[in-house]
Amino acid sequence: MTETARPVPGSIDETLEMLTGADYVADRSLATVLFLSLRMKRPLFLEGEAGVGKTEIAKVLASGLGRRLIRLQCYEGLDVSSAVYEWNYAAQMIEIRMEEATGDVDRRDMERNVFSEKYLIRRPVLEALTGKAGAAPIFLIDELDRTDEAFEAYLLEILSDFQVTVPELGTIKAEEPPIVIITSNRTREIHDALKRRCLYHWVDYPDAARELEIVRRKVPDANRRLSTEVVNFIQKLREIELFKAPGVAETIDWASALTELDKVALDPETVSDTIGVLLKYQDDIARIQQGEGRRILQEVKAELSAAE
Repeated sequence: MTETARPVPGSIDETLEMLTGADYVADRSLATVLFLSLRMKRPLFLEGEAGVGKTEIAKVLASGLGRRLIRLQCYEGLDVSSAVYEWNYAAQMIEIRMEEATGDVDRRDMERNVFSEKYLIRRPVLEALTGKAGAAPIFLIDELDRTDEAFEAYLLEILSDFQVTVPELGTIKAEEPPIVIITSNRTREIHDALKRRCLYHWVDYPDAARELEIVRRKVPDANRRLSTEVVNFIQKLREIELFKAPGVAETIDWASALTELDKVALDPETVSDTIGVLLKYQDDIARIQQGEGRRILQEVKAELSAAE
């Protein structure tokens, strides 16, 4: 670690301050469950649509607490060798050949040598168990819903005891359990047995006021009028039926892109030209370009004018 680990916040207000200090605009309910997770040393399970800021919470924690962030990015087919550990077989074979070349080979000594820590490749799960007391890492298990149920069951065992058994070495147990953040985009349901091990929070899309505050923190150079129009446009966009509604990450990207184009307000042509920053599916883009975007923009302009 490059910095000294800091103690966990002592109150909900301190948790909010830590999040705000890292420009993460959270509501009190999120700060509360995060505080409880840290104090109770329970994994925090975060569900919500993609792009609403679930992964960012782990990054903020790592920064705010001065801890290492260890990330296990989940995907279909994830197995033990990719997630937990594997042996450096190439280096082991070289060692065996070198020992055989000496002529005097003790098979038991050779086995103990090649199956030692020297040749063990630690993957994220095992790496997360190596933190020292008072400096346990932040262990982010990202998009758990992308894995299969077999790996989820294996992970359940890890979260129960925070230890891993390597047959050739024995059991490796965490000196202090890591701070675990699990995220899911809910492409499938996670089993109740795993959820019971965790505290739970649904991360929803922010309301207009909170999303505007996020944009102003993340894109401080954006014109204030533009930021307001962007947020109001996206809030209305989420109300219509789309294949994939834009998340907060897309809001930030769009505000940044428009700022790069020196825009100070939205207009129909700009919306049409830059909609690919905001939406990622052609059917959604076509719907906006064929008139829906113009209608939403007119409503936004009219509401802002009426409020002035």
